[in-house]
Amino acid sequence: MELRPNDNNNLSLTRFESMLKTNNVLFFDSEEFENIIHHYLNQGKIALAKKAIKLGLQQHPTSTNLKLFKVEVFVFENDLDRADLMINELYALEPLNEEIYIQKANILSKRDDHAKAIEVLKKALELSEDPIDIYSLIGMEHLFLDQFEDAKTCFMKCLEADLMDYSALHNMIYCFEFLGQHNEAISYLNTFLDNNPYCEIAWHQLGKQYFELKDYKKALAAFDFAIISDDTFIGAYLEKGKVLEKLKKYEEAIESYSLTLKLDDPTSFALLRIGQCHEKLGNKDLAVQYYYKTVKEDPLLDKGWIAITKFYNKRKNYQKSLYYINKAINIDSDNVIYWKLYAQINQRLGFLEEAERGYKRALELGNYELSTWLTRGDILWKLGEPEAAIYNLLQASEFYPENAEIEFRLAGLYYMQNETETGSYHLKNGIRFNAEFAIIIEELFPQVYTNSQVKLLLKAEL
Repeated sequence: MELRPNDNNNLSLTRFESMLKTNNVLFFDSEEFENIIHHYLNQGKIALAKKAIKLGLQQHPTSTNLKLFKVEVFVFENDLDRADLMINELYALEPLNEEIYIQKANILSKRDDHAKAIEVLKKALELSEDPIDIYSLIGMEHLFLDQFEDAKTCFMKCLEADLMDYSALHNMIYCFEFLGQHNEAISYLNTFLDNNPYCEIAWHQLGKQYFELKDYKKALAAFDFAIISDDTFIGAYLEKGKVLEKLKKYEEAIESYSLTLKLDDPTSFALLRIGQCHEKLGNKDLAVQYYYKTVKEDPLLDKGWIAITKFYNKRKNYQKSLYYINKAINIDSDNVIYWKLYAQINQRLGFLEEAERGYKRALELGNYELSTWLTRGDILWKLGEPEAAIYNLLQASEFYPENAEIEFRLAGLYYMQNETETGSYHLKNGIRFNAEFAIIIEELFPQVYTNSQVKLLLKAEL
């Protein structure tokens, strides 16, 4: 229910809050209570809204609108049984009240019965003189059901009635994108802009569609039109910067990103992109300065820490690289990319125990890349832990069955453990899966490679 425009709204609110402080009971008409409740709900002040509903129903016990507010609060608090009971009572009294159907649909939606919610909203549609908000609600229910074509149709109806309904515009473009219909989105947006040529949101969305299609020149033009329509539109400057990077116009990209820093508080995204542009231009000192600013602005942004770590990594300053990845891990110890970098840096520094710890943690966090399993297995072997290396590779084989790189390693490890029968089994597997990887035996297990039995098997199978 919308707040009704009323010059006395502020006065009513002041009187109500004064009443709460003094405990003097004042009279308000039902419309005043509706406006007060609506204000508190919009502010997220649920406790005050509930007080207003209680007092309102004491003074106006038959008010359907006040009872609907009570239902709304029940739904917000997930007290769906009480909400359902009250809405059914209201329906029995006013079966042609569209708001009753809307709240009923809200309850059904909360119960994840989105198909039924759509049916109820369609009934509300039949009763409504202004159906646009209902179309929006139906569209959202279709989104919950991944029915993107139906959702798109509903949001289009909203825009047909109100070109300024940017929420519907965003939702509709989301449907186009999910369906991979970038050309169709471009066609719609161009038609939309014919009727609303200064809509910065539409220009911005058009630019994003061209960007997805890698048509960077048209994307750039669209973002420029968005900026012409609203020269304070930060999102357009950021997207323009991304396009300029794709066109390798790094200095212009820096200029576009820098404008966002003047328009509002700095964002970690803009600072990071400026740093990366400077790095591509060879401005190393400026690049790292912006990387520092990025992590200072947002210590939780993993891309910032990764950028600093890789910056020093490329310059073979592994100690400094390790210092920053350790700082990142201290902030977020569950970031798998941090642990992979930690492992790789320690490996380069020859700190094998720490490297193994990093790869192990990466695996624990779900990084099941083949290279992670193989590298950890090789390190465990170098650390003199063949049994742990074997166990690691057997786990890897569950994710990568019939993999020659795993099988040749297992063959070498079992032969080194004098388990020749098992070693022979894995050696034959490795040759069968991909004989070219037989070099693994020679490189990692030279003692095994000189074994006469192994030589015979390799010679016979190759």
